[in-house]
Amino acid sequence: MSTAMPDSTFSDLSLPEPLERAVADLGFVTPSAIQQQAIPTLLHGRDLVGVAQTGTGKTAAFGLPLLAAVDPGTPGVQAIVLTPTRELAMQVADAIASFGTHLPGLGVVAVYGGAPFLPQQRALARGAQVVVGTPGRVLDHIDRRTLVLDQVKFLVLDEADEMLRMGFAEDVDRVLEATPSGRQVALFSATMPAPIRRVAEQHLSNPVEVTVARQSSTVTTVRQTYAVVPHRHKAGALARVLAVTEADAAIVFVRTRGAAEEIGSALVERGVSAAYISGDVAQSDREKIVDRLRSGALDVLVATDVAARGLDVERIGLVVNLDVPREPETYVHRIGRTGRAGREGTALTFVTPSEQNRLRQIERTTRVQLEQVEIPTPVQVSAHRVKALLERSQERAAKGRLEVYRHAVAAMLAEQPETDVADLLAVVLALAVGDEGPEPRLDGDDLDDALARVHLSADRPGRGERPERGERRRAETHIAGGAPRWRVAVGHRDGLQPGALVGALTGEGGLTGKDVGRIDIFGSFALVDIPGGLSPEALDRLSRTRVAGRPLHIRVDAGPRPGQGASRPERAPHRGQPARAGAGPRRRG
Repeated sequence: MSTAMPDSTFSDLSLPEPLERAVADLGFVTPSAIQQQAIPTLLHGRDLVGVAQTGTGKTAAFGLPLLAAVDPGTPGVQAIVLTPTRELAMQVADAIASFGTHLPGLGVVAVYGGAPFLPQQRALARGAQVVVGTPGRVLDHIDRRTLVLDQVKFLVLDEADEMLRMGFAEDVDRVLEATPSGRQVALFSATMPAPIRRVAEQHLSNPVEVTVARQSSTVTTVRQTYAVVPHRHKAGALARVLAVTEADAAIVFVRTRGAAEEIGSALVERGVSAAYISGDVAQSDREKIVDRLRSGALDVLVATDVAARGLDVERIGLVVNLDVPREPETYVHRIGRTGRAGREGTALTFVTPSEQNRLRQIERTTRVQLEQVEIPTPVQVSAHRVKALLERSQERAAKGRLEVYRHAVAAMLAEQPETDVADLLAVVLALAVGDEGPEPRLDGDDLDDALARVHLSADRPGRGERPERGERRRAETHIAGGAPRWRVAVGHRDGLQPGALVGALTGEGGLTGKDVGRIDIFGSFALVDIPGGLSPEALDRLSRTRVAGRPLHIRVDAGPRPGQGASRPERAPHRGQPARAGAGPRRRG
C-alpha cells in the first residue's frame, strides 16, 4: 500500500498534460486520499483493489488513469467500466467525459437497461473508446456483437460489492472473461467480503490494495434541514422555497443532467433568475454561468455533482438537495458549497416519504441530526413578496413620477365611489406579487394536498415513515372526468416506438403488459393510459429512465383527453391507429 502525501497536488501525480488541464478546468487542486494512492499505481500499469466509498473521489481515481491508457485517435472500445446501477453509469460516464474534454476524438458511451437498445448500438458503432455500463446491458451488447472487447486494455469494476449483492456475479465474470488477458483491472468496493476477494484473486494480477477511510465531518456553519415532499411536487416546492429565502444565491443539486435541464428550465419559466450546468455544458459556458452567479446577475444554479466540482462562490447561502444523495460523503460535499469563510448557510434536503431511511443513514454518518422544516404555503410566499414590495415603497416614492398612477386611482374612485381604498390597495398588492386568487384544482393534484397527506400518514400510529399507502395511488393518479393519462417527454421526433415505452414501464415501473393501456405518440411527447397508476417509488425510478436517448419526465397529463380537444398524433403506427401497448421485453441491468 502506498503512502498518501498530505500536501501533494494533481500536478505531482504525473498525469498527461491534457488530463492535467481538464483537472485544472474543473477546479481540482488537492487530490483526495484515494486519488493520491490509486492514480500513480494505475498510471504505472498495476492492477488495483481500492476499498473506498462513493464520494471519496474514486471516479477520478480510476477515470484519469483510464483516459491516460486510451488512444482517442483510434476508434473502438479500449476501456470499460462496470457499475451496479444505471444512475451510477450515467454519473461515471459524465465524469469521464468531463475529464477528457482536451482529448479530441474521445467518445464515452453509457449503456444500461431500461433504455432502447438501438441508440446505444449507434453510439458504439461511431467508435467510442470508453464504455460505462451495467453488467446485464453490457452482456446484451456483447452477445449481439454490437460491443467488441478485443481492444480493451483497461477495465474497472465500480462498487463491486453492490454488483455482487444485486446478483451480477455471473455477468461480471462473463464480461471479464470476454476481455483480453493482458488488460489492466481496477476493482473498487466499499467493503471487502470473501466473494470480492475471490473475484480479485481470479481476475486481477498481483494487485496493489489501497484502503481509505470515509469522510464524515460536515460544515459547522451550515444549518442542516430537510422537508418531506412527494416526488412529483418537488419542482413546485422548490419554487416556494426559493421565493422566501433570504440567501443571496442558491445552488440546487440534482442527480442527472436531464433533471438539471428540466428543473432549471422550470425555474426560468416561473420567473426565477436561474441557469443549469451539467456534463453536457461546455467548459466555456460553465465558466460564464459561474461568473454570472458570482457577480449577482444570476441567483440560482441547478447542477449535477460532476458539474459543480470545484465551485466556490461566496454568495451561495442556500444549498438544496432535490434528492437524498446516494452516499453521506456526497451530502457532505454538496452542503460544503455554502457556509464558507465563516459565513452562515442553510442546506435543505427534499425527502420522499419512502426515503427517510437514507436520511437517517446520513445523520448517523455525519453525527448531525437534521431539522425538519415545512415547505412555505402560498400565503407565506405572498406575504414574503408583499413585505419586500412594501419595503421598497419609500424608496420608490422618493423618486417621484407617480402622477399617472394617482390620476388612475382618482379616476377609478370617482367612477366607483363605494370602493374601499384599503381593499383597492390590497388587490393591487396581490396582483403585483402574482397572486391571481384561488383557482379550482384537481383533487390530489395540489402540492398542499400532497404535503397534508404526508403529514397525516406520518402522524398515524404504526405508519411511521411508510409512504402514503392507501390514498397514495388514488391521489397521485386521479383526474376528474375519467381514468388518468400519463405524459412522457419523448415522441416521434425522438424515434419513440411503443415497444420501447412499454419496456421502460414494465422494466422500471414494476408494471406488467396488462397494466399498460392505450399509447398515443405525438411529435415531442406521448400519452399513455396506466389505469392502476404508479407508486411514488416507480415514479421516482421512471423519472430517471431514458428512452430513445431522452429522459421520460413522466407525469400525470393535465391536458384534455383524446376526443375532448386534444391534438391528434402526428404519425400513429399500426395503419393510422394510435399504438396499443402490448407486453414489452424486460431488459437486464
